[in-house]
Amino acid sequence: MTAANNPDYQPFLDNLPFDAFNEMQLAFFQKAASSNEVILLAPTGSGKTLAYLIPLVQQLQEEGPSKKALIVVPSRELALQIEQVFKSLKTGISSCTCYGGHEMKVETNRLKDNPGLVLGTPGRLSDHVLSGNIEPDNFSLIVLDEFDKSLQLGFHEQLNMLFEKIKGNPQFYLTSATLLDPLPDMLPNRDWETLDFLKNKSSTNLELKLVRTSSVEKADTLLRLLADLGGESTLVFCNHREAVNRISQLLTENNFAHALLHGGMEQIDREKNLIRFRNGSQNILIATDLASRGLDIPEIKQVVHYQLPTSEQAYIHRNGRTARMHASGTGYLVLAHDEHLPEYLTKELPEYHVPADFTIPEPPTMECLYISGGKKDKISKGDVLGFLTKTGGLKGNEIGLISILETATYVAIPRHKVSDLLKNTSGQKLKKVKVKLEIAN
Repeated sequence: MTAANNPDYQPFLDNLPFDAFNEMQLAFFQKAASSNEVILLAPTGSGKTLAYLIPLVQQLQEEGPSKKALIVVPSRELALQIEQVFKSLKTGISSCTCYGGHEMKVETNRLKDNPGLVLGTPGRLSDHVLSGNIEPDNFSLIVLDEFDKSLQLGFHEQLNMLFEKIKGNPQFYLTSATLLDPLPDMLPNRDWETLDFLKNKSSTNLELKLVRTSSVEKADTLLRLLADLGGESTLVFCNHREAVNRISQLLTENNFAHALLHGGMEQIDREKNLIRFRNGSQNILIATDLASRGLDIPEIKQVVHYQLPTSEQAYIHRNGRTARMHASGTGYLVLAHDEHLPEYLTKELPEYHVPADFTIPEPPTMECLYISGGKKDKISKGDVLGFLTKTGGLKGNEIGLISILETATYVAIPRHKVSDLLKNTSGQKLKKVKVKLEIAN
């Protein structure tokens, strides 16, 4: 019996932070049980990852080691996010995550063990195919997650190579946050069935406001706006990495705590900054559209468009980072007097006047700590929790999000507890490994 027609989802829900799957997820479970090719169209933040992971896991569990699945995603961040969600289900199914910036040798050795699930980015997956580490025809289920984004990023050649090497008849799940019409020629000629939940993409809980300023004062206006918002969880979008760096420098000069994210950064720095934003040790994230889709960014209160995108779809995806599901949120559009609203914005927006006087908010109450041990040391979240409570002297409810990477672990704790914790854990061992703790830079 598959997950789609099994009314008892408790084995999965026991490991998830909610009590029931949503309408879209249930609809996909049912469709995946009866169709060999399914396209899921749903807005960012609606739960597409779990929608396909549950039937994927069911199939791998039912058919045993002979069944293998492949998930193709457009970015390293999304690959790591899906890996975390998959592992949180505690299925016992082995997996290997492949992406640029990760050691090829580590992935190659892992692939030799024939994991039940392989997930990764088109570029790195194609490298493994060319090296003979992956045979695409061995997968009986293939998921193309955020497929439109992979096309937008120019992975046509790598995807073409993957499809050309598939000679069998695998099942396909394809997810997208935008309508693909027509479907690209590279996709197999199949009887695709579509579940369209994009009608829900425009949230009635999102309030939009226009902030007018001069081009000379635009950056200072953004600074005052962020200060006026009190340092609450906010995502600021720029069109180019140069603008992200420029805004970051301004905030740094004013001792305004923040993180940044763009494609020009080293992978480890991107991961750390996303972790800090997720765990609440940074409440302001300045980013390009790299942060607009697919990433597991926590529910945030505000989205600020420092620079407006040229396409309506990009604008929709940005706004989708707030007012997700049934929550409310606010979007601010910062517009200089010599700039014009794009054609896709036809509705008149109320103006928001930023106060001239401002005070830089206090840093977040949580701080992010670095621990010099990770997956390679077989460290688990339970190990970290026990170490911080028994050795570090923290209470369990004081410990925030724990993120375990290959060679490092990051955890959020109350800022005022950092000094005592570092003293208590200095020179101590975590799971028989002597580790170093320090504030994540």
